[in-house]
Amino acid sequence: MKARAAGRSVSITGLGCHVPERVVTNDELAQYVETSDEWIRTRTGIRERRMATDTEVMSDLALPAAREALADAGVRARDVDLVVVATVTPDMAFPATAALVADALGCADAGAYDLSAGCTGFMYALAQAHASVASGLSRRALVIGGDVLSRVLDWTDRSTLVLFGDGAGAVVLEPVDEAGFLGFELGADGAGGFELTLPGIGSKPNQESPHLKMNGREVFKFATRVLVSSAEAALEASGLSVDDVDVYVPHQANVRIIDHAVRRLGFPEQKVVVNVDRYGNTSSGSIPLALADAVSDGRLRPGSLVLMTGMGAGLTWGSAVIRWTHATMGATS
Repeated sequence: MKARAAGRSVSITGLGCHVPERVVTNDELAQYVETSDEWIRTRTGIRERRMATDTEVMSDLALPAAREALADAGVRARDVDLVVVATVTPDMAFPATAALVADALGCADAGAYDLSAGCTGFMYALAQAHASVASGLSRRALVIGGDVLSRVLDWTDRSTLVLFGDGAGAVVLEPVDEAGFLGFELGADGAGGFELTLPGIGSKPNQESPHLKMNGREVFKFATRVLVSSAEAALEASGLSVDDVDVYVPHQANVRIIDHAVRRLGFPEQKVVVNVDRYGNTSSGSIPLALADAVSDGRLRPGSLVLMTGMGAGLTWGSAVIRWTHATMGATS
């Protein structure tokens, strides 16, 4: 589905991110599986990633990111009435991590729920929060995307171990006088859902151990296709073209997927945000972490037209186009 943004103008007014302190290099992973720094960099572009400690959970990453986003927006927690956490690695099945985060922040009586759409989760959450604020159902929304995928990786499976890292990002959404979000596109192909799964959790009987499973070849083909088609659909819904885009923020899966999309869409290198080399694939944390980098390096400024596209488990995809209205956030914490 694709649509031009409707209702009140809504924009991102605050941005915050947080990653674990522990840096895991490619050489360190070579102690667990047959690989090398050169092998990983050549195929994925990843040099290192952040990984949580054994005691860190999703809410531990979400809270610092959320506090930074609220401070950046100049918004008090008690004035937020909707909290959405996009993650496939919540603290537990229930209560929702969003409810725990809302309580810790002091978002009194805010609606709070978790959303599961794999690496596309942040885009789905943005669309839902935008709709809530644009319609007047909510006054201010806090959207958090992130995952602790290191907790569900099979450390004997080279094909997945080298790809993923942990991290979280948060944004505040509020009504603005003009600009803000211009259009969205979301989609899913459940027929391909079993190409990327996290079994062992849920009501389905006789499941395998709870480790992330991926058919890399099929997911690669899917990702290269939808990263392009979703971006084009969101721009069409917004009445814009690739030439209008100032900053392109693709999901940071691996550089080969990103490079394919950049070539097909025709973006010059200076418009494309890439940080997968430092963080790996952080799932729902990927796009907000990239937004933070774009703010920090000066590419993302008030008035910039930004295109964001994610894709992931489900199989799902989603894009959003926004005229950026705010940029004061500093470096990633």
